Amino acid sequence: MLTPIRTILLAEDNINDIELTIAALRSNNVANEVVVVRDGAAALDYLYRRSAFASRSPEPPGLLLLDLKMPKVDGLEVLQQIKGDRALRTIPIVVLTSSREESDLVRTYGLGVNAYVVKPVVFNEFMDAVKALGQFWAVVNEPPPVVKE
Repeated sequence: MLTPIRTILLAEDNINDIELTIAALRSNNVANEVVVVRDGAAALDYLYRRSAFASRSPEPPGLLLLDLKMPKVDGLEVLQQIKGDRALRTIPIVVLTSSREESDLVRTYGLGVNAYVVKPVVFNEFMDAVKALGQFWAVVNEPPPVVKE
């Protein structure tokens, strides 16, 4: 049975980082649809199919690229809620952040993040990092089956 191509959820509030991330994924021929949310509350609404996302497909995203420093609900809280939810905890989550704080690194891994990537400041390094993430998580990685309630 063919595994469907799952959506990539990008939770990021910086418009430049959004545009660069999508451009990097597309330049590496990652065909997955990328859904962008600009704050942690919207990320949770997407995952729980609430508000503007109430009618979206029940299929969970194949990957969440999560910034930590976001308005409304920060990335750490989003991560904590997802990993505490039986139906969502298997979604691969890559923290893509500018934070080099050791406490953020330790806390995210403690909560069960799959990878922690510090956004490179140099344009080409940023593009290369996102290309590698997209290639691995969207193409190479085999996601777990969807948990049925």
